[in-house]
Amino acid sequence: MSFNHFRDEALYSDCIVGKTGLAGCETEPFECYPVPEGVEENGREQGYFPDTTVAYIRALWKEFEPKQGEYDYAFIQDILDRAKAKNQTVVFRLMPHSTCARDDVPDWLKQLMPCPERPEGMRVKDSPKDPRYLKLFGAAIEKLGERFDKDETLDCVDVSIGGAWGEGSQDFAIEDMESLMDIYIRVFPNTKLMGQFVNLHLINYIRQKRDIGWRADGLGSPKHMNEIYPKTFPLIPKDIWKTSPVSFESYWWVSEWYRQGWDIDGIIDVTLKYHVSTFNTKSFPIPFELKDKIDEWVAKMGYHFVINTVETEKCVRRGEKLTVSLTIENVGVAPIYHRLPLYIRLKNGRFEKTFETDVDIRRWIEGEYDEIISLEISEEIPTGKYQIQAAIGGANTPSAVFASNAERDGDYSVLTKVKIK
Repeated sequence: MSFNHFRDEALYSDCIVGKTGLAGCETEPFECYPVPEGVEENGREQGYFPDTTVAYIRALWKEFEPKQGEYDYAFIQDILDRAKAKNQTVVFRLMPHSTCARDDVPDWLKQLMPCPERPEGMRVKDSPKDPRYLKLFGAAIEKLGERFDKDETLDCVDVSIGGAWGEGSQDFAIEDMESLMDIYIRVFPNTKLMGQFVNLHLINYIRQKRDIGWRADGLGSPKHMNEIYPKTFPLIPKDIWKTSPVSFESYWWVSEWYRQGWDIDGIIDVTLKYHVSTFNTKSFPIPFELKDKIDEWVAKMGYHFVINTVETEKCVRRGEKLTVSLTIENVGVAPIYHRLPLYIRLKNGRFEKTFETDVDIRRWIEGEYDEIISLEISEEIPTGKYQIQAAIGGANTPSAVFASNAERDGDYSVLTKVKIK
């Protein structure tokens, strides 16, 4: 995923941990959208970054609700519009606050209740302890869902649960936490949800009422890889990935993994084992030396739909049905979770006709699938030779492309030809 950036935009300049001059707060300038002024972004000159159709955006509560009860919907809409213009979907988290003064709770909240001080150079994770805190934050989540749940570009919401970055870095009353989860369940019926892997109670609480995926940060850190993951992952229901996404976030970033000498092959293997759909390395440049290794990883994570066989008639008459039989193989490690339509198009230089099929591509979980599609060849279609083409999504929905070397016509892959008499 691109992180607080969009496709093909600048990357953060590479950052060597412990040598940033930020007194141990080396990640804070990179955590929030929009990117703070003065942060260097020369990463495109220092490494490479895989192409991606997913943007992960973390924005602060104070940006969305600068005054109590007044919501900046245009701020969120601009994020979605910018992603859509880049043919990206958005994974979004609204954070109550970060750890530093610049990224604190809204100023109006400080007038209502005591809020922890966040002196410069210190990482203060605590949230206000006032019981109104989560209720007021929940009201903002409610407005977010009411306005944007049906936006096709908003693909997934990363659930905030209070604490710094919304990652639950302090204890709250369980009934208050469940009340907050109930808001997510109610106002995002159409948008996928994912939750922090360490908060199993809340993931399971939501899962009793709807599907939810999980997100694991700390990827690469020896402590996470050798202690936290082995203790926690076996407790997560094993079949979540079949209906909801699994996402990993790097501890620091891949370039720092490389400098630390961590086992990158082993890190990759863990993510594939748990059916990773997306990976966030925080829009930092990846060393050119790792390009082949990372490209191979990307070619396995998530879904990759290969068209193995196409069968159809060579010739069909108007008024008859044209049968197109496809064998599709998902060579990735996870399904697609959005029911994008599968289109079949007949096209030549003079005429084109698009058919929306009833194929549910979410069932292409792993392995091969046979799809038999019947198309009515109406009298309106002129006689002649046509290409038969296929596409996933597009138009008013996000699009995905087949992992194929077939000839392309925009979003469509050219399958074969047919003659209509």
